[in-house]
Amino acid sequence: MRTRQHRNSKMGRLIVPAITLSFLAYFAFHAQSGKYGIGSKDILTADLAAGTARYEKLLERREKLERRVQLLHDGTLERDMIDESARRLLGYTAPDEVTIMRSFAK
Repeated sequence: MRTRQHRNSKMGRLIVPAITLSFLAYFAFHAQSGKYGIGSKDILTADLAAGTARYEKLLERREKLERRVQLLHDGTLERDMIDESARRLLGYTAPDEVTIMRSFAK
């Protein structure tokens, strides 16, 4: 019985390192320029700053509205708040007051 011996070729030794190098190059490229890569950090930081500013404005507006609602709760109705609401909604003014009409564009 004869056995055939294969000689180790130089190309056979380079297959595993070539595959490994191609995987490393693929992941390095996407780490640099992918959606969440190093290059996108500035864009994501700007988006975060814009979102934080919008959140702060909304939080401030909510606090103002909560204070106004608190003034309208039962037992804590204030005369000034009722007077202001009535004047605004009904268009009521006293005879000795000067009224300035403004149009509000939405």
